[in-house]
Amino acid sequence: MTDVASQPSRESAQAPLGTVRVVTVAYNPGPELERFLESLRAATARVPAVVIADNGTEHERVESTAERYGARVVGDGTNRGYGGGANLAARDLTEDWIVVANPDIVWRPGSLDTLIEAARAEPRAGCLGPRLLNPDGSIYPSGRALPTLVGGAGHAVLGRVWPGNPFSARYHGTNEDATHAVGWLSGACVLLPAAAWKRLGGFNEDYFMFFEDVDLGARVGRAGWLNLQVPDAVVVHSQGASWKSRPERMIRAHHDSARRYVNASHPAAWQAPVRWLVSAGLRAREEIAVRSARRG
Repeated sequence: MTDVASQPSRESAQAPLGTVRVVTVAYNPGPELERFLESLRAATARVPAVVIADNGTEHERVESTAERYGARVVGDGTNRGYGGGANLAARDLTEDWIVVANPDIVWRPGSLDTLIEAARAEPRAGCLGPRLLNPDGSIYPSGRALPTLVGGAGHAVLGRVWPGNPFSARYHGTNEDATHAVGWLSGACVLLPAAAWKRLGGFNEDYFMFFEDVDLGARVGRAGWLNLQVPDAVVVHSQGASWKSRPERMIRAHHDSARRYVNASHPAAWQAPVRWLVSAGLRAREEIAVRSARRG
């Protein structure tokens, strides 16, 4: 376990006790958006400002759901991707804290307040995430190590044929039961002090979907802050309708973003051979996943 108390002193990203904005990005949602908003009521004693970025075409459904829960909807029908939608919903941020979360999560009671209190206890925290559970109660590895070229190559090549390989195990992290520092946190649910979000400029919109959270975690670390996983804060993640309705498109978007991150984070000429190996492994894994999805 990484002991956050042993880390060197860093610039504080801490926000005061006060207000929080919860941002989510909806793409033609089903009942999961209502479950998200309903469960949020018990997740915090605060009254959060909720802003929904509508990236889809079913505007009436999003608007009517938002109205029932006092949320605000932004967007003009353009699909900006996950990071772009979140940035739009955060554009006029005046609250002290910002949460970005998928609409297909269900908050456990008190989970958002637990995240905020963990942030207040550690002034160096620039980004915090809860423990994510799958619907069956198993733990989803949401606090991970930043990908390295060698580790990424091993994970890309071996991940599907040998899931327990040491490269994948190191990348997935250990998900300890105490609050601990990680390389990056799943964008399915993250909390940032508003000061950190504004300094970082939100998500990098070069990533249409996927890996915008990996990129954010890397930038949090470079800014001198910590990415903290807070296992006492728990949310359940159904890992969304988007994958189920458009599996091939999502698989290709995921692998495209993975290749983009590898190239952007390891640009040196001497790293090129390993970049090529990782990219080749990702392409092979992409095609295997697409064929499997087509058969399904």
